[in-house]
Amino acid sequence: MTALEVGNLDGLVAFFVAIMVGPPILMAIIGFAIKKSSPNGAKVCFIIGALYLIIGLGICGTLLS
Repeated sequence: MTALEVGNLDGLVAFFVAIMVGPPILMAIIGFAIKKSSPNGAKVCFIIGALYLIIGLGICGTLLS
């Protein structure tokens, strides 16, 4: 039985990076957009974005290393 060879994984790396930083950036944009109308909702968006970034960097960073 021969080992399977893996080709170019650049797309997979880009996918993991997009999952790591995409949603936190989107949450920050939403937070800034609703900051005037709903300050508590904006605070929640910022906190969720920060938590997602910390967890995403930990999980996806571990997979990428």
